Amino acid sequence: MTAVVPDPVAVGARTPVRTATPRHYLMCPPAHFAVEYAINPWMLAGTAVDRNRALAQWDVLRRTYLDLGHRVDQLAPVPGLPDMVYAANGATVVGGTVLAARFRHPQRAAEAAAHATWFRRAGARVVEPEFVNEGEGDLLVVGSGPQAVILAGHGFRTDPRAHAEAARVLGREVVPLELVDPRYYHLDTAIAVLDGTTIAWLPEAFAPSSRRVVAERFTDAVVADPADAAVLGLNAVSDGRHVVLPVRATRLAAAIAERGFVPVPVDLSELLKGGGGPKCCTLEVRT
Repeated sequence: MTAVVPDPVAVGARTPVRTATPRHYLMCPPAHFAVEYAINPWMLAGTAVDRNRALAQWDVLRRTYLDLGHRVDQLAPVPGLPDMVYAANGATVVGGTVLAARFRHPQRAAEAAAHATWFRRAGARVVEPEFVNEGEGDLLVVGSGPQAVILAGHGFRTDPRAHAEAARVLGREVVPLELVDPRYYHLDTAIAVLDGTTIAWLPEAFAPSSRRVVAERFTDAVVADPADAAVLGLNAVSDGRHVVLPVRATRLAAAIAERGFVPVPVDLSELLKGGGGPKCCTLEVRT
């Protein structure tokens, strides 16, 4: 059963009333999930994985989205691709246009083709990239419509040249941000987009110049406790009101509740062994 923290709006008149927007997500069940190699600091090759537990935790996440009124489609898992469960990395979708991913590490390269095939079969316009980009792992969309902005991470995975490519293909302003802590190898581990104007983030994960950019653009940002970031608490998914986040990120849950959001904790501890949380498992399909 989905565990939802009581609605914070009742706390007081000063608490903003947040509005949820129905979303369309693409997910991939962890049918072949394993930690067979190490391509981020969270992974230790040969780590024992309870695949049944991973599948059960993933299904709770899927059902949580359905309970919140969202649409969830499933990408068929491919044998030999244990990281396909981290569906957010496979593409970036804005206004019905799909910028396909191009993975840095060869172990994940074939995932991009699986995503592109799914979107083509769904009738979407798919653009193959020239430069390495790891989808919504490093390209986070803030806002909607033509005024949406894409926060673009680089430093560990995505090639900085992919930022201009994303701006051209997706037709949105792109804001480059440099990551400097290898534990936060993707932007979606260091920033959570809460709504069209609000984010939560870990400043220490960014180069000083990027910290200034974020602080100037998001003056009311929620600053995450490092202990919560260290359990990938910022790897969260928000519909503008409900924020699905790791159950261990308790301080972050309290902080966003004070801002009028409704935290929805989930346990993805088995998938954390591969370096992922709710957001890693969730690709938003923006039409």
